[in-house]
Amino acid sequence: MPHDHVNIFRVARDACWIADVPDLKYCSPYNATVAEVAREIEIAMSLWLETAAENGAAIPQARYRPDPVHQAA
Repeated sequence: MPHDHVNIFRVARDACWIADVPDLKYCSPYNATVAEVAREIEIAMSLWLETAAENGAAIPQARYRPDPVHQAA
């Protein structure tokens, strides 16, 4: 997917995990485990892009890139 930068973080007070795609506004599922939220973000990204295309909405260019220091060689 062109928008592959995903933030996943835990919210202790709500005892849940949240995934966020910075390039895709409001594309941010949450769930009880990191594994579940990782699966859900894939679905959410696909649906976000599909819905935008169906409605003729502009799909933003990917702005976020992986940190080259932490990329595998």
